[in-house]
Amino acid sequence: MSNNTIKKIQKSVLSILVLMTIGCSEQVDVASATIEKKAPVKKPNVVIFYVDDLGFGDLSSYGMTATKTPNVDELAAQGIRFTDAHSSAATCTPSRYSLLTGQYAFRNNAAILPGDAPLIIDHTKPTLPKMMKKAGYKTAVVGKWHLGLGRGEVDWNKDVKPGPLELGFDYSFLMPATGDRVPTVYLENHKVVNLDPSDPITISYEKRVGDRPVGTESPELLKQTADLQHSATIVNGISRIGWMKGGKSAEWVDEDFPQVFTDKAIDFIQESKDEAFMLFFPFHDIHVPRVPNKMFAGKSGMGPRGDAILQMDWMTGRIVDELKKQGLYENTLIIYSSDNGPVMDDGYDDFAEEMRGEHDPSGGFRGGKYSAYEAGTRVPMIVTYPNGMIEAGESDALISHIDLYKTLATLAGVELEANEAVDSVNVLPALLNSKLSARDEMLEESFTLSLRAGKWKYIEPFSGVTPDWLANKTAIENGLTTEPQLYDISSDQKEQLNLADKYPDKVIELQQRLDSIRALK
Repeated sequence: MSNNTIKKIQKSVLSILVLMTIGCSEQVDVASATIEKKAPVKKPNVVIFYVDDLGFGDLSSYGMTATKTPNVDELAAQGIRFTDAHSSAATCTPSRYSLLTGQYAFRNNAAILPGDAPLIIDHTKPTLPKMMKKAGYKTAVVGKWHLGLGRGEVDWNKDVKPGPLELGFDYSFLMPATGDRVPTVYLENHKVVNLDPSDPITISYEKRVGDRPVGTESPELLKQTADLQHSATIVNGISRIGWMKGGKSAEWVDEDFPQVFTDKAIDFIQESKDEAFMLFFPFHDIHVPRVPNKMFAGKSGMGPRGDAILQMDWMTGRIVDELKKQGLYENTLIIYSSDNGPVMDDGYDDFAEEMRGEHDPSGGFRGGKYSAYEAGTRVPMIVTYPNGMIEAGESDALISHIDLYKTLATLAGVELEANEAVDSVNVLPALLNSKLSARDEMLEESFTLSLRAGKWKYIEPFSGVTPDWLANKTAIENGLTTEPQLYDISSDQKEQLNLADKYPDKVIELQQRLDSIRALK
């Protein structure tokens, strides 16, 4: 694509931004309007905060009263607070896959991964960070990864690749999988941090390796007891999924996550302050195991899960404060959201359910993480762009995180390839103006597929076998039935009245539409 083409796209985008911001219905001179609105000379920086397992009701700006999240609430007060925004899936790996590829995860059979899984994104194909690099952005990912690494059977003692760098990130500092899975080490770019070559790491998800204690045999060593799935190798008083041998000097300390990850993000901001950058910051919080730093332990009154929410809010505030300190905040588009809905008991006995009191993490919606019902994917989403380029307020626009790819491409002035981000929709107008709409329909992934279309929510019948671990989570309404489900979301947001029998033609219509989306290549 020529420089002239890029400039034309950027000028067109700027025209849209100016018109939306000043509320004009007629054409204006872009150059003079830019001066009047003091539009940034430099392209806007982009920061994506991606919290883990945060429910629609888990912020005080979304109705939580049990404790306060002042830093996130400040973003909500200054920007747009979305009430019908969704992760693309009800679990973390598929959501992250879709955000970074602009494609539904089912197209690649992307599901929750073990800690030693190969990279599930084809590093030879377009990705969100590669697209942003085309526009001249410096890119980084700091936090939880869980998209696989390498080509399988990773040797953690050598360079681990392909990974984020091969996907287009200039810098990465990762938790390789999740906090409840080995290896319990940080990975910076291609290398495990602080690894002693004389104490190499061996990881197995098949059989026990090494002589470290395990949860099933040494419960007295645990900070939290856990279910059988989470009761293998113990590191830092927490038993994990999988077995780990060696790597003692490289082990993380769970309580240090807020400082370690936030400091790395701040380092990147400081090093990149003179150029346009995109920071993808996927939190570990409030995923299990919830082991908050002593600054937050016991402060929420809701146990470790509530404390982890406070910790997450503090981390958000530190990064936003650094943007302000560096004079970057006014020219930074901040997108804050969650990878899926909430879950209370997810394998560890941290009394999340017992201590939540009257707090409803799903915010009145049915289901939660893993679920086909609305709380599986309907999550908080806040967008700020302080430099007079946003019409703040509450928005009921229907938006999926899968749309961030094409939306940011429009913002950055990048023309996408024909087969790039095929499921993504440009929702830039709605992202910058709380009064504008976005999607007309939206697909939701869980262990089945659902479709939102107008006032209707259709859940496809499930013909597979429910995994034992999910079937055992009896507190979660997973929405998996062998019968079709049809709900009128406009009058039944809690999805209590199945209208499939009453409107069989609508069921056929929406199933056919699902089938056509599934068939798209």
